[in-house]
Amino acid sequence: MARGLWLLSREVGRLRPLLVQGQARGISASAQEQLHVCVVGSGPAGFYTADRMLKGHDGAQVDIIDRLPTPFGLVRSGVAPDHPETKIVVNQFSRVAANGRCSFFGNVTLGRDISLLELGKTYHAVVLAYGAESDRSLGIPGEDLKGIHSAREFVWWYNGHPDMCDFCPDLKNTESAVVLGQGNVALDVARILLRCKAELATTDITDYALDALRGSTIRKVYLVGRRGPVQAACTAKELREILGLKNVRICIKAADLVTTPADEEEMRNSRIQRRVYELLSKTAHGGNNYNGQKELHFVFFRKPIRFIPAENGSTVGAVQLEKTVLKGDEVTGKQVAAGTGEFEDLKCGLVLKSIGYKSLPVQGLPFDKNRGVVPNLRGRVLSSESEIATVERGLYVVGWLKRGPTGIVATNLHCAEETVGG
Repeated sequence: MARGLWLLSREVGRLRPLLVQGQARGISASAQEQLHVCVVGSGPAGFYTADRMLKGHDGAQVDIIDRLPTPFGLVRSGVAPDHPETKIVVNQFSRVAANGRCSFFGNVTLGRDISLLELGKTYHAVVLAYGAESDRSLGIPGEDLKGIHSAREFVWWYNGHPDMCDFCPDLKNTESAVVLGQGNVALDVARILLRCKAELATTDITDYALDALRGSTIRKVYLVGRRGPVQAACTAKELREILGLKNVRICIKAADLVTTPADEEEMRNSRIQRRVYELLSKTAHGGNNYNGQKELHFVFFRKPIRFIPAENGSTVGAVQLEKTVLKGDEVTGKQVAAGTGEFEDLKCGLVLKSIGYKSLPVQGLPFDKNRGVVPNLRGRVLSSESEIATVERGLYVVGWLKRGPTGIVATNLHCAEETVGG
């Protein structure tokens, strides 16, 4: 038995099964019993939840379990190594873990080592915060070719996640890499591929990833998005950082920067979108520090149609892209990309798909497969998405499993406050 599971079993063995109280609001116990809560997942969502519980409920006991032997989840495995300022939040989480009423149990996998039913019989409340540990699929031909990976796998690799210890991306046999997506994660992986290795050596990047990057032959990275620069899903902070990389030429087509009335309306309604567009426009027209070593290409209005194999037949050699135009969606009111029937091939030997993370269900948990989230009402798990859904007593959700893979680390604080407050 894994040590974490043994420790948890020993602790649980001291407790008599508790009847879950069907409270109308928030997480609480009866007046006669001390509140005992289990948080499944030790990333930001899990630790913010534990912190809110400990501060908001005198005497409450919180057990945090995680399938990994170490805590901190996304902060440890998802934040780029050259972003140490974001990882400072670990100090706050460490103080939570040091609280005498909080315990951490690693090496415990929900659904394998312990069931949701067993947790529900033991604790007053179970809060699921295990995030999104899988990837969305494009579902297009050639997606299984070698050299095509998810951005999550690449990020976990350079951050030392144990699941990716045998991951070996080929960085030596190609000059070009394509990153599908233009969100913050896409910018992270592109930046790591292009950044000066001497600068990366001062970070906490894994030694094996740094060695592989030092031997990389990749000189061109293409960031491909279905829509235009106004709709790029990154933040201004992340964009400003990658635009400022030393010795990297930024390539943006002036024609892609032409806006429509609909684009102007979007920018009026979103300061972030306006700032992102302004940064891209300024860079396109102003030039940047460049000595001919590397290039970063922003490719807008293109969607992947299929992956084309190289001459060996097993490795990716190019991505076929379809040109797109933006059209208003009658349901959402947003501009969506529509294909034009014009195609072009973009040669590459490495593809990183940054098209979204995906949460996975466990036995006994209501789950919306289409949205990849657990049906919930302000964090209280619902039996289904239907109008007659009932609240699952004692079962809560927080983080990406609750709202989908969106937001930054701090977003989980407000998310946890809502769930704990009910």
